[in-house]
Amino acid sequence: MHGSALNNSSLPDRVSRPVLVLIGPTAIGKTELSLKLSEAFNCEIISVDSMQVYRYMDIGTAKIPPGERRSVPHHLIDIINPDENYDAVRFADDCLKAIKNIHQRSSIPLLTGGTGLYLHALKYGFFDSPPINPDVRSGLRARLNHEGVNKLHEELSLHDRISADKIHKNDTYRIVRALEVFYSSGVPLSAHQLKTTAPAARFSRMLTIGLTSERPALYRRINTRTQAMIEGGFEEEVRSLLQRGYSAELKSMQSIGYRHMHNYIAGLWSMDQMIAELSRDTRRYAKRQYTWFNKDESITWFNRNDKNLVLPFVDNWLLKQ
Repeated sequence: MHGSALNNSSLPDRVSRPVLVLIGPTAIGKTELSLKLSEAFNCEIISVDSMQVYRYMDIGTAKIPPGERRSVPHHLIDIINPDENYDAVRFADDCLKAIKNIHQRSSIPLLTGGTGLYLHALKYGFFDSPPINPDVRSGLRARLNHEGVNKLHEELSLHDRISADKIHKNDTYRIVRALEVFYSSGVPLSAHQLKTTAPAARFSRMLTIGLTSERPALYRRINTRTQAMIEGGFEEEVRSLLQRGYSAELKSMQSIGYRHMHNYIAGLWSMDQMIAELSRDTRRYAKRQYTWFNKDESITWFNRNDKNLVLPFVDNWLLKQ
């Protein structure tokens, strides 16, 4: 996160009108179901996706095509350029504004996506972030490039084992962030988090639906999507981003898919290796999404093969509101 995070005292007024949420791992089929829910219950869709906020990044983020968006209003898609900063705190602010506006139009907000951190920030806020020493930040970025992420993760384990166990070894951003907090404040990130009592949820009438499937079936869908991205012009999309002047070192360009395609374009990988690495890393990302969402006991899960059961379930919930 950049700058000061949300804290308990900065929570806005509680939201008392109905809010629907549809979450699940990448490639599970959320888009199709979100459109059906929107049509059935007069919803407007708010994207809960840390990558779909970026303009010009369409194929690699699996955005719903503009033509399909015309039938249902969509929010928080294509709102910043790839070289701009965006984080969970800013998302929470933007999303709350969108929810308020949708309710004023007598529609129902439908939040859909797979970025668990963003949804958590929206529902509960964050602890106050200590100020980060700019020299610490620049030093860690230099060390990351020189020593690699594995070395920094090992270092984090020495100073903050709790955070290291929670953060995936390839999650460069969160590893550097945790080390920034420790070296700037002298206190582990996990200790800062413990000092904050989690606030009560903002939403008194929120229904969260989770879409899932057996892992082999999901992994087949991921492999199929990866191939469809390649055939759909993903290489041309990444080349266009580079030609626009967006560096491969940007946070957005280091995300899954974009860094893989850049390695191919730069001649570091063959096409076959790029596809294999992209499919593997997307599967690993799906596993991390499950790990995050499984901590949320408020989610009602449906197998993607039982999607027909979701609409009557939501209808029954709304009738009780």
